[in-house]
Amino acid sequence: MFFEIVALIMPTIFFLANSEDLGFIYNGFSRANLSLDGIAQLTSNGLLQLTNTSRLEKGHAFYPTPINFKNLPNGSNFSFSTTFVFAIVPSVLPGHGMAFVIASVGGLAEAFPSPFLGLFNDNTTGKDTNHVFAVEFDTLQNREFNDIDGNHVGIDINGLKSVASKPAGYYSSINSVKFNNMTLATGQPIQAWVDYNGVAKQINVTLAPMNVAKPNAPLLSSFYDLSPILNKTMYIGFSGSTGSVVSTQYVLGWSFKMNGLAQGLDLARLPKLPRVGPKKQSKLLLIALPMISAVVVVIAFSVLIYYVGRKRKFAELLEDWELEYGPHRFKYKDLYIATKGFSNKELLGCGGFGRVYRGILPTSAVETAVKRVSHESKQGLREFVAEIVSIGRLRHRNLVQLLGYCRRKGELLLVYECMPNGSLDKFLYDKSTCALNWNQRFGVIKGVASALVYLHEEWEQVVIHRDVKASNVLLDSELNAKLGDFGLARLFDHGSDPLTTHVVGTVGYIAPEQTRTGKATTISDVYAFGAFLLEVACGRRPIDPRASDEEIVLVDYVFSCWTRGDILEAIDQNLGNDYVKEEVELVLKLGLFCSQTQPAARPSMRQVLMYLEDALPLPELSLMQTSRTCLTFEGFDHFAMSYPSSSDKTWPSSVSDCLLSGGR
Repeated sequence: MFFEIVALIMPTIFFLANSEDLGFIYNGFSRANLSLDGIAQLTSNGLLQLTNTSRLEKGHAFYPTPINFKNLPNGSNFSFSTTFVFAIVPSVLPGHGMAFVIASVGGLAEAFPSPFLGLFNDNTTGKDTNHVFAVEFDTLQNREFNDIDGNHVGIDINGLKSVASKPAGYYSSINSVKFNNMTLATGQPIQAWVDYNGVAKQINVTLAPMNVAKPNAPLLSSFYDLSPILNKTMYIGFSGSTGSVVSTQYVLGWSFKMNGLAQGLDLARLPKLPRVGPKKQSKLLLIALPMISAVVVVIAFSVLIYYVGRKRKFAELLEDWELEYGPHRFKYKDLYIATKGFSNKELLGCGGFGRVYRGILPTSAVETAVKRVSHESKQGLREFVAEIVSIGRLRHRNLVQLLGYCRRKGELLLVYECMPNGSLDKFLYDKSTCALNWNQRFGVIKGVASALVYLHEEWEQVVIHRDVKASNVLLDSELNAKLGDFGLARLFDHGSDPLTTHVVGTVGYIAPEQTRTGKATTISDVYAFGAFLLEVACGRRPIDPRASDEEIVLVDYVFSCWTRGDILEAIDQNLGNDYVKEEVELVLKLGLFCSQTQPAARPSMRQVLMYLEDALPLPELSLMQTSRTCLTFEGFDHFAMSYPSSSDKTWPSSVSDCLLSGGR
C-alpha cells in the first residue's frame, strides 16, 4: 500500500530500500520534493530554474535528505553515477555558470554569487574543511581561478581552481579521436554524465547534445580519491549564480544512483524550455479589418505613414561584415526605449567623446550605460568595431564590462554595464559629493593598477587604454574602482609593435613621446597612470589653469615639494590628518617615477602593482631621472597655441576639454 501511495504522489521518482543503493529519477520536476534556496524555483511546467535575470544572486536545489556515501568498516567511498539535462540561456552575453555539487551541508548559505558559482566565498574557497565536490559548467573566464577559457567544464575539489578542466565538447561515439566543440550558453538543452568509481578512484565527466547518445570516451577523466573529501553523509544537488551580466540556468531532468549506473532519462518526457526572444505579435488587426469606407482608407494610410516614419526613426546601419558580430550588436530601438528616448533626465555625463545615458534594457531588465559617439568617417570603422567586440570579451573585476554596440546614421552607440556611483572625479572635485577617505583612494589606485596589468600582460592581446584618468574610473555600489571608456583603446598581439596613429587623449595625461612618434604604448599608459596617481592623492587635476604659476602643472608642483623636503605638502587638504603617511609618500613618489620623460626610465604596470602591494621596494627617488625640466610636458609646445598663457585666467574651466587629433 505504501508504494502505491508513493507512486500516486511522486510518479517520476523511485527509491530502492537499501540506502547504500539509493536511486532516483526526475523526468521533469512538476511534483519533485527538493530543497530550494536563493532565487531557485520550480516552474509550472516542471523545469528546475536555478537563476533568473536578477543580478548578483545565487540559487541552490538539493535532494532533500542526506545520502550515505561511505562504507563504515574501511571508510572508503561508494561509487556513484548521475546524469542530468541542463540549459544555460544568456540574456545579452553569457553570465556566470552552474555546477553539480556534493556538499556536507545543504544550502551553502555563506557562498557568494558571480564567479564563486554559489559554492564558496573569498574566505572559504580552497580550504580542506569545505568537503565539497563539484563539476562546474562555466561560461566566463576568471583568471583568479586559473580558468582555461570562457566555455569549459571543470572538476572542483574544495575550491574553484579546478583539478582538471577542458573546453566544453564531446568525442564522437564512432571515432573517439574526433572532438566536437560545444557552446554551453546557447539556450539549448545539453546532456551531462558524472560517474565516480570508488574502487579505481576515477572521476569521469561526459557531455553530449540532446540528439547524441552517451559517448564512449568521457570529456574529462581524473584519478582522484574522494574519501577525504566526502563525509559519511552528504547532500547532492545543483548551484548557479549571476553577476553583472546574467544567464538563466535550468535543469530539465535528473537521475542518480549509488553503486550502480544511473537510469537513463526519458528525453521525450522532459519539459520544454521557455521560448527565447520576443513573442510574435498578432497581425489580426492588419489583415482582419477590410477597407470598406473612405474613413478606413484614410486611417490605413495614416498608419502606413506612421510605420514608415517609425522605421526610419529606428533605422540602423548593418553591413555584411557585421553579421558575425550579431550577439554583440544591440537594436537601436531597444536602446532608445531603455534610455527613454535619450532623455536628458537619464543623462549620466558628457565629455569630449560623447554623452552617456542610463538605460534599462527592455528585454532583460539589465541596467546599462549607453554612450553616443560620432563616427562620420568610415575610414577604419570596420577595424574599430572589431576591436570593440574584442574588448567586450575582457573579464576583470576592475574593468567596466563592455556589453556591445549599435550603429545608426552618423553615430556609434557603446553599451556598458552601469556603475551606480558614477565616476571618480565627482568624488575628487564635486564639493556636493562626500570626499573619499585615504583607504578608499588607495583601494581605487590598486584596483586601476590591477586592471592595467591585465590589459597589458594577462589578456590574449595587448590592450592600450590611451585615456587613463579619474573621469574614466567608475565606482560600483561598494566604491570599488572599475576602469572604463575603451573608446580610444588599441589592441595588438603580444610581441608586436603598435602602429603609429593620431595623438589622442587628454592634456596632462599624454606621454611626451606620443606627440613626437604618434605611437601609444603600454609605457605611455604608465605615464597617464602616474598623472592619475598624483590626481587622486592631491585632489587636483594634472593641469589647473586657475592655479598659481608654480602650481599649474601638478607633476612640477609635487616635484618642487619633494625637492624642498616636504612632499606631503602636496596632498589633498580634504584628507585632513586621516591617512597613512607611508602610503601617501609611496603614491606621490610613484607618481613622479611614472611621469619621467624618458619612456625607458618608467616602470611597467606589473612593477607598479608590486610597489603598491609592498612586494617590491620603490627605488630611491634621487636615483631616477628626475628634474623639473625632465618631468614637465616636454614636446607640447605646439599645443600651447590652443590655449592662452598661464597668466591669462581665461583658460578652459574644465580639463574635460580633451585633446583630439583626428580620432582613432
